[in-house]
Amino acid sequence: MVRDNDKKRREQEAALLLTINGESLQAMNLDDACRYLGYWGTGNGDMRAIKEVARQKIIAARDLINCHPLTPELATELFTSKGMGVFRFSAALNEWSESELNDVKRLCVQAYKNAWHLPRSTASALFIFPKIHAGKKNTLPMAVLTQELLLHAERCMQHEDLSKRIMLAGLTAP
Repeated sequence: MVRDNDKKRREQEAALLLTINGESLQAMNLDDACRYLGYWGTGNGDMRAIKEVARQKIIAARDLINCHPLTPELATELFTSKGMGVFRFSAALNEWSESELNDVKRLCVQAYKNAWHLPRSTASALFIFPKIHAGKKNTLPMAVLTQELLLHAERCMQHEDLSKRIMLAGLTAP
């Protein structure tokens, strides 16, 4: 009975039109993803949509530097700013599974190979290993995620408030 009343109330609310300057605004379903303040999410707070947006932006940045006329270093920098910048922006907001991070890493390595005009069949070790182990020291998702989580934790600890108490409780719990 309560569920039926809630459903009827939501249908009535959806029927109301919101107008600004005589133009009616489109009503969205709570489960539809939209962008608000730079973040992608649904009306009910589900921000998993940002993962797919970040993935698509990484693919677009990877494809942007395919057959480019830039130097490899400049193409790498372009990908890092356009592709990994979107990932950095959303990294700490969502829980990323290992398979999702591996997928992003695979896309990044493909982009770095594009930057150096190498075929995708080229071994990936050069783009994954750190510089001290003869790698190119490229930005990879796990490093970005680690940086963003540490920055988030640092921001939480800056002020004497609930965020700091929650962080301290989590750090001191057995």
